[in-house]
Amino acid sequence: MAPPPPQLEPLPEIPPRPNLPATPNSGRKVTITRKEGETVEEARVNGRVVWIRVTPRHGKSYFLVPDAGGVMFVRRDSLDSGLKVPLWLLLEF
Repeated sequence: MAPPPPQLEPLPEIPPRPNLPATPNSGRKVTITRKEGETVEEARVNGRVVWIRVTPRHGKSYFLVPDAGGVMFVRRDSLDSGLKVPLWLLLEF
């Protein structure tokens, strides 16, 4: 015969949520502009441009990312950091 289950106690009440600002992402903003078949998405954080994504009517989209000084923009095909982790096949069954 199985032993009786242990006595269960009710869980405590869930505390109320803290008062959060009305717009938690107020420093982040993405602006999308469409003109002549081209779409430009501009992402800003606290008013500073983080990246611009350009999607032409024909062709592959690309990103414009500010350089280290923040003066000029560098074109990239993706936002990939370039870090490539080696993947080796050790055993196969």
